[in-house]
Amino acid sequence: MTATIIDGKAFAANVREKVAGHVARLKEENDITPGLAVVLVGEDPASQVYVRSKGKQTVEVGMNSFEHKLDADTAEEDLLALIDQLNNDPAVHGILVQLPLPGHLNEDLVINSIDPAKDVDGFHISNVGLLGTGQKSMVPCTPLGCLMMLRDHHGSLSGLNAVVVGRSNIVGKPMANLLLRDSCTVTIAHSRTKDIEEVCKQADILVAAVGRAEMITGDWVKPGATVIDVGINRIDAPEKGEGKTRLVGDCHFDSCAEVAGAITPVPGGVGPMTIACLLANTLTACCRANGLTEPEGLTA
Repeated sequence: MTATIIDGKAFAANVREKVAGHVARLKEENDITPGLAVVLVGEDPASQVYVRSKGKQTVEVGMNSFEHKLDADTAEEDLLALIDQLNNDPAVHGILVQLPLPGHLNEDLVINSIDPAKDVDGFHISNVGLLGTGQKSMVPCTPLGCLMMLRDHHGSLSGLNAVVVGRSNIVGKPMANLLLRDSCTVTIAHSRTKDIEEVCKQADILVAAVGRAEMITGDWVKPGATVIDVGINRIDAPEKGEGKTRLVGDCHFDSCAEVAGAITPVPGGVGPMTIACLLANTLTACCRANGLTEPEGLTA
């Protein structure tokens, strides 16, 4: 068996196209432009690249992009004051504070200071609680992207066995809640799970979000299963030359692709969906703030 490749790059482009269409109609019919504010504290190189990409894609779909770059030694009270300002700015519909923050800042305090209605990362404790109890919330971007691709591939997810490997607050737990909402039978596996290989083999849907390079191999995969690889790990690639590296997922792609029915590659799978869903969440937040119909197919 050779798995169907789920092309996250193409899927994300389609999501961005849908978002752009909705944004254009909002401008024309309601004179409203969704706005996304991104706050970066410090000079982490990876975060800087990610923030630039977010800003570029925000503008490309017709939204307003507000970037706030603060020094690494910014006082917590100054960061909280900025967030309060953004909470009260009607031009800002989505607020994202880029993580990780410098060590002297309390991440939980900062995240929970964001207006839950503008929390387009879906990390605020109110949104976590709403999602966990099946109510309307802002949903974390990466799990939302995974859900969109799964719905597109399977249609209905009802009754399927799903195993999520990883229990992080950012991916594992919200992913499990989203799958439950779509009537899957869900198991969360992690580092302490006994016979984890056998648990994974029962999955019709296997979501790998554990952060260990190529941990899941083909003999963990049920024949015909759909494998969603959230992991992104950089490993040595001596075949490319001395000191060279390459990106791999949490799944060993070649062996898993021989068994699975469908699989996301790394790179080019889940990754591109994260920013696309951030834009979708900003659009959703804007529609909710203005009492307008939410965009179909871009929410959970």
